[in-house]
Amino acid sequence: MMQYLVYNQPLIKRFFLIRSAFCLLFILLCTVGFAQVSTPQKKLDSLLTLNQKNLKSDSTKIKILTEVYRQYMRMKNIDKAEEFTDKAIQLSHEKNLKKFSAMAYYRRGLMYHGKSEYQKAEENYLTALSEFASVGNLDMVAGTYLNLGALYNSIPDYVKSLDVNQKAITIYEKMGNESDMASCYTNISSIYQSLGNQSQALVYLNMALKVFAKEGENSRGVAVVYNLIGSNYFEASDLELKQMNVLPGQKIKLALEFYNKSLRVAEVIEDTGLVASGKRDLAELYSSIGQKDAALKSYQKSVELSRDKDSKENYASSLYALGNFYQKENDFGNAIVLLNHSLKIAEENRLLDIEKQASLGLSAVYEKQKDYNKSLIYYRQYIAVRDKIFNEEKEKEITRRQMQLDFGVKERDYLLKQKITEGELKRQQQELVLRKQQLALSDKEKALDLLTFQKAKADLDIQRLAQESKFAKAKFNAQIAAEIKDKQISRQDQQIKFDKRVKLFLTIAATLILIIAVVIFFNQRKTTRLNKIINNQKRELEQLSKVKDRIFSVVSHDMRTPVNSLISFMQLLEGGNIEQEKLNRYAASLKNNLTYTSTMMENLLNWAASQMQGFNPYLESLDIHGLANEVINSLQDQADQKNLTIRNLVALDANCKADANMLSLVIRNLISNAIKFTPNSGAVEISSASVASYLEIKISDTGIGLTPVQIAHFNKPGYLGAGVSTLGTNKEKGTGLGLLLCRTFIGLMDGRISADVNATSGSYFKIILKK
Repeated sequence: MMQYLVYNQPLIKRFFLIRSAFCLLFILLCTVGFAQVSTPQKKLDSLLTLNQKNLKSDSTKIKILTEVYRQYMRMKNIDKAEEFTDKAIQLSHEKNLKKFSAMAYYRRGLMYHGKSEYQKAEENYLTALSEFASVGNLDMVAGTYLNLGALYNSIPDYVKSLDVNQKAITIYEKMGNESDMASCYTNISSIYQSLGNQSQALVYLNMALKVFAKEGENSRGVAVVYNLIGSNYFEASDLELKQMNVLPGQKIKLALEFYNKSLRVAEVIEDTGLVASGKRDLAELYSSIGQKDAALKSYQKSVELSRDKDSKENYASSLYALGNFYQKENDFGNAIVLLNHSLKIAEENRLLDIEKQASLGLSAVYEKQKDYNKSLIYYRQYIAVRDKIFNEEKEKEITRRQMQLDFGVKERDYLLKQKITEGELKRQQQELVLRKQQLALSDKEKALDLLTFQKAKADLDIQRLAQESKFAKAKFNAQIAAEIKDKQISRQDQQIKFDKRVKLFLTIAATLILIIAVVIFFNQRKTTRLNKIINNQKRELEQLSKVKDRIFSVVSHDMRTPVNSLISFMQLLEGGNIEQEKLNRYAASLKNNLTYTSTMMENLLNWAASQMQGFNPYLESLDIHGLANEVINSLQDQADQKNLTIRNLVALDANCKADANMLSLVIRNLISNAIKFTPNSGAVEISSASVASYLEIKISDTGIGLTPVQIAHFNKPGYLGAGVSTLGTNKEKGTGLGLLLCRTFIGLMDGRISADVNATSGSYFKIILKK
C-alpha cells in the first residue's frame, strides 16, 4: 500500500524555511564573494568553511549548522548528519531558540523514516512535536502528526495511526487547511484498505479527491488518490463491491479508468516514481484479463522509469513483476536475468518479501527447464526466507488481530466525534463484544497455525526427499541405459568398418559427379552472362543510334535556322534601310537563336567527348554552396526575363567528391530546364541534405512539372536516349540533349540522378554524390 508521507512534505512550514534560506544566502554571498557552487561536495565544503570562520554562538551559527546537516542528509551521510544535527540542537537549547531544534528533530525523523528505521523516526517525531507545541507552531505540529500516521500505518499500528491522524485533522480544521486534511483522509483510507474494508476506504478517498481537485486536476494529490481508488476497485472482493454498489463485471473497467487517470496526471506533472508504480499496477491488471502485449509494455516501462530512482524496493518490485511475467510466458532467458537482478537487490537491501518471491520464481523457471538441481537450490532459499518471514509474521498476526479489536474501540470514538447516531454506536458496541470473543480464540488459533506450519514444513521436507529420490532413480536409469548403449555400439563396430569402405567409394563417385555438374553449371552460367552482356550492348547501340539520328536531325534543322537568320540580318544591315526598332527586334531574335545554338553546340560537344571517353573526371572535394552560386549568377539574366526567383538553400558546409566542370554543367542544365518550364513569377530552388556518407543535391521548381511517362523514362536504369524537346512556358526551344548529358556526367562521377514531382506543383531532380 502506498503511504502518503511524501506528498505534503514540501508544503510544511514553507514560509519559515524560505525566510531562513534567504538569511543564510545573504551571509554566504557576503562571505564567499558570490561564488558559484556547482556540486554537492563543493557546496558542503563552502558551508564547512563558513562554519569554521563564524565563531559566534548566535542564530546565524545555528542557521549555518542547519544547512550543513541538511547537506549531509542530502548526500546520505548519516553519521555526519547526526553529528551536526546534535550541534544545532545543543546550540538552539543554549540560546532558547526551540524553533530551530524542533525543525532539526523533525528533519532527522524524516531521514530515518525514509530509511524505514521506524523506532528512531518515531523518537525524533515525538520530540519535535513537544518542541513545536512549546513555540506554538500548530502547522508543524499537525504536519508531524500526519507523518506519524504514515509511519504507524507502515509498522502497522492502525490504532496509533488513526489517533495521530485524528489529532492532525482537528488542528487542520481549526486552521482551515483543507489540503493537509485531505492527506489525513488518504492515510485513514489506507488503514481501512489494510483491514480489508474497501468500501469504507473508498469513502475517505473520495473525500480526499474532492479537496485535491480544488488545487487543480493536474496535482500530485489527485494522481495519488486516483491510483489508490483504482487499486481499491481491483483488490475488492465481490462482497465488498456489493457494499460499494458496484457490479462484479464493472470491477476491471473502473480500476482501469482510475489507473489511467492517475497516469495521465503523473505524466503531466513529470512525477517519474508515481508513473513507474502506476505502470506496474496497470500491468498487473492487464495480465489478469489476458492482455499480454499491453501488460508487457507496462511492465517494461515501469522497470525503465524506476531504474535510476532512489527507491530500491520499487525497482526490485518492478524487476520481479516483469521477470514473473516472462516466467509465466515461458520466456526463460529474460525471466532468469530479471529475477536474478531482483533477488540481488532484495538481498543487498534486506527486502525479505521480494527475496522470497524472486527465489520462488527462479525455482519455477528452472523446474520448467528440467534443471532440477538449480530449482532445488532456489526452492531451499525460498523456504529459508519464508521461515524467517513466518516467524516475524506470526507475531505480527496475533498483534494485528489485537490491534483490530483495539482499532474498533478507537474507531468508535472517532465516529462518535463525527456525530454518528446512537443506534449505530450500539451496533458497533455489539460488534466490539463479538470481536473480543474472537480474541479469546486467538491463542488456540496461534497454536493451530503453528501446527499447520509444522505440518506444511514436514510436507516440504517429504517433497524434497521425494525429489532427491527421483533424481537418484533417474541417475541409476541413465547408467543402465549407458551400459546397454555401449553393448549396442560394440556390436555395430564391424558393420561400421564395412560401411566406411562403401561410403568411401560412394563419396569418391559422388565427388566426381559433383565436379562434373559444377563445371557444366559454371559454363552455362558464363554463357548466360555473356548473352546478357551482348543484349545490353545491343540495346545501348540501338539507343546510341537513336541519339545519333536525333543529333543529325538537330544539326540539319536547328543549325540551319540561326545561320540563315544571321545571313538575312547581315543583308539587311548592308542595305541600310532598316529602322532602329526593327533592328533591335531582329537583333534580340537573332541573339535568342544564337544563344540556343551555343547551348546546343556545347551540349553536343560535351556529350560527344564523353562518348569518345575524352572526359576523365577529376574528383575532388567541392564547395557545393559556392558552385551553386556561380551557376545561379550565370543564369540570373534568363530568370530575370521571366521574373523568377532562384534560391540557393545549399548548406554552407556542404561538400562532396565531384569534377567541378562536370557538376557545374549538370547543375546549369537542370536550373536552365527549371527556368524554361516555370511560368512567370515562379521559383526555382537548389538545396542539399547530408545522408550518411552521401550528399543529396535537390533542384526543384514550381513549374508545369514532368509527366509520369517522362519521369519513368528518365528514371529507368537503361536510359540513354535523348527525348524530344518541348517548348518552354514562353516558347523557349531546347535540344533534348541536356538531361542525357546530366545522366552521363553523373554516372562518370560515380553518382546517381533521379526525377520526381513535387507534392504541391512542379518537379525536382535529385543528385546523390559521395562525400
